[in-house]
Amino acid sequence: QVQLVESGGGLAQAGGSLRLSCAASGRTFSSYTMGWFRQVPGKEREFVARISGSGGNTYYADSVKGRFTISRDNAKNTVYLQMNSLKPEDTAVYFCAARSMPIMTIRPSGYDYWGQGTQLTVSS
Repeated sequence: QVQLVESGGGLAQAGGSLRLSCAASGRTFSSYTMGWFRQVPGKEREFVARISGSGGNTYYADSVKGRFTISRDNAKNTVYLQMNSLKPEDTAVYFCAARSMPIMTIRPSGYDYWGQGTQLTVSS
C-alpha cells in the first residue's frame, strides 16, 4: 500500500513558476513509476508527465513539454513537478499517482495509487 500526499499548489500568474511535490509512504518507492495528472471539472483526467523508478526515463504530454519538468528523489520518497511559463489553461487539480508495474503508461487506469490532488490556478 502506498499513500501519496501532494503539496505546492495555489495561485500563480501567467508566465510564472510553481513546483508541486508528492510525498509517498512505503519503503519501495524507487520501484514505482510515478505520474502527474490533472483534471478540470467536467473533463477526464489528463496525463501530464511520468517518470521511471530510477528517474532516468521521463515522458511528457505535448501540452507541457518544454515547460514542465518531472523529477524524483528516492531518498526522500518524493516526486516533483516543476512548472514554468504557466498558462491559464494549466489551471486544474493536479494529482500524483504511483504504478507498481514496471511497464510505463500514460493511462490513468494504469496507476494503482492516487493522491488527493492539489489545486493550481493560473491567472492571466
